[in-house]
Amino acid sequence: MLEAVIVDDEIKALQSLSWELTNFSDEISVTASFTNPFEALEYLKKNTPDCLFLDIEMPTMDGFQFIQKLTNKNFPVVITTAYNQYAIKALKNEAIDYLLKPIDTDDLKETIVKIKKFINRNFTAEKLEQILLNFNSRSINKRITLNTDGKLIFLESDEILYAESDGNYSTVFLSDGHKIVLTKKLKEVNALLPEDSFFRIHNSYIINLNKIKEFLKTDGYVVLKSNHKIPVSRQKKSDFLDLL
Repeated sequence: MLEAVIVDDEIKALQSLSWELTNFSDEISVTASFTNPFEALEYLKKNTPDCLFLDIEMPTMDGFQFIQKLTNKNFPVVITTAYNQYAIKALKNEAIDYLLKPIDTDDLKETIVKIKKFINRNFTAEKLEQILLNFNSRSINKRITLNTDGKLIFLESDEILYAESDGNYSTVFLSDGHKIVLTKKLKEVNALLPEDSFFRIHNSYIINLNKIKEFLKTDGYVVLKSNHKIPVSRQKKSDFLDLL
């Protein structure tokens, strides 16, 4: 049974969609509905439905602003509106479908099929991801696993030069010149890297100790084999020298 949440500032439209969904009561049920988008956002911080039916035209916050404010996006979003000019924008905002009001029963049936396919596809992907992670954790030559852009990247320590912080994001620089952007703080990245090979040399940098070419003591920099210059913070300098 799919669990749905409805957000629509018009109480009649909300009730109408809820009634339409009763035609599919053996497949989907409405677990919560909101006319206030701010209350809906608070609910969705703590709850993950199987799908969200979201109105676009709301006076205090439109549907696209609502999607941007979602902290939990692990469910498909279906846009509902009386205006057909939003179709392309809806898809660009990662909505899986678009329903015009008044909502047609046949259209809603097709949408429910899409929701099920979306959930099944994600479930399969999550199972495969867990299998890969479990395999890697049991491997003798355990590799570093980075999760980004909907994919897992497995790296050997020697492939990483350094990592740099950018607020809530981090960038991992590789020996082959490529870089990987992660939606993780540097502290989280540091926890993924083996302590015997990597050292957080600065609040903004983690370096691969095996990639150091020079240490410029006077300037307070290390130079990597790639010729990147990385600053050494005063607080980390003593611990760094102990490692060397």
